[in-house]
Amino acid sequence: MDTPREPVDDFYAVVPAGGAGTRLWPLSRRAAPKFLLDLTGTGRSLLQGTYDRLVGLAGPGGVVLVTGEGHVAAAREQLPDLAADAVLAEPSPRDSMAAIGLAAAVLAERHGDVVVGSFAADQVISGQDSFEQAVREGVEAARAGYVATIGIAASRPSTAFGYVRSGAGLGITGAPTALHAEGFTEKPDAETARAYLATGRYRWNAGIFITRTSVLLDHLARERPALHDGLREVARAWDGPDRAEVVARVWPGLERVAIDHAVAEPVAAAGGVAVVPGAFGWDDVGDFNSLAALLPSVDGAGSKVLGDESSVVRLDSAGSVVVPGDRVVAVLGLDDVVVVDTPDALLVTTRARAQQVKRMVDTLREIGLDELA
Repeated sequence: MDTPREPVDDFYAVVPAGGAGTRLWPLSRRAAPKFLLDLTGTGRSLLQGTYDRLVGLAGPGGVVLVTGEGHVAAAREQLPDLAADAVLAEPSPRDSMAAIGLAAAVLAERHGDVVVGSFAADQVISGQDSFEQAVREGVEAARAGYVATIGIAASRPSTAFGYVRSGAGLGITGAPTALHAEGFTEKPDAETARAYLATGRYRWNAGIFITRTSVLLDHLARERPALHDGLREVARAWDGPDRAEVVARVWPGLERVAIDHAVAEPVAAAGGVAVVPGAFGWDDVGDFNSLAALLPSVDGAGSKVLGDESSVVRLDSAGSVVVPGDRVVAVLGLDDVVVVDTPDALLVTTRARAQQVKRMVDTLREIGLDELA
């Protein structure tokens, strides 16, 4: 089946771009987070890749970026086609519900009850046609009143991702594969993850949510009324002369909560969430081990390099992941090692402990080296 290529009517793609990507330190920092980096060697950052796959669905004027004030200039440089009012700058991070809720509330003020989809800025997706088809089905489920999400077919029993449990089909016109989402589960242990996959009912939760602005804001008003009211107040002032005063007064007091906990989980429990199975490749590039899966091997031993391959020399070393800097990196007699060389910090760890790099960032802050984090 050929996927239609015309943009979806009354659909806006919201891209929340926040977080420091601490498991990819020292490559990713607060000042240069992972969504601004080219982590796949394509010449495009993760943010640019996200825009590239969304612009055909939402149209050139339908992509809205929500990011921290400190990242606005870099994001605009990478995405020069974004309209001036398509970048919503957060004065401080308040987690994903505030970012997505702000975009939904501002779009509701500007355009009324439209469909919005939230797509993280730091994911890698392959299979554009399958991705577009899943999003289009999600839009139809959203028009039917659901909060729609996309569940990714799990290629392995990962303990690094959350899961969404699917139930019966919903019979939605235009969304033939949409299923009832029975609930969400946080990152499980390995045994539980294997049991999930054996049932055939669990998929990875990609954190993609598609819904009408009225539906999202009504759910938020019921589940988190103070957060809803604050976001609506900010949105009403956003395009007017009082924005700075209202944001300075309201934003710091907004609750910090993820959209999963604020809306998706309670609404799923009440039967209001649809899940569209996604058949495309997906990864959130959460650490150097997952990054390795996205890079081509540079030898017959599964070694990976992000950057100049000629700057890496390996002897009796298999499965290494190396990000060289301005000097040669030599690896001798070490298997499955991670080496990341930057001008002011050097990381050496193993692929098995890649998820724990965040602890190193926490430790740097604790010992007074916050400027490196």
